[in-house]
Amino acid sequence: MTAKSFLLSLPEKLNADIIGDKTTCFHFIIEGEDGGNFTVNVSDGKCTVTNQLEGEPKCTVRSTDKNLEGILNKSINPMMAVMTGKVKFDNQGELLKYAKLFGLM
Repeated sequence: MTAKSFLLSLPEKLNADIIGDKTTCFHFIIEGEDGGNFTVNVSDGKCTVTNQLEGEPKCTVRSTDKNLEGILNKSINPMMAVMTGKVKFDNQGELLKYAKLFGLM
């Protein structure tokens, strides 16, 4: 699964039962052929993803497509990716709250 296809598939994976009353906005800035800029919004029991940066994010995640794909296919440990700078973010609390929900851990 590519980084782009993973992000674009989030609305199908996250239904109202999983989301509940959660509300957040993430910006994903992914470099590489299968990357791009994405906004993931969670609110009102649904998840939406756009192919651009929109709104004010609660967390911005930066990585390359290959590093994010490595985390997704479990060839890269997420914690090691953070500690070695392969993945960078600006709000640890928000990321930890949603990483499992998004399937990043």
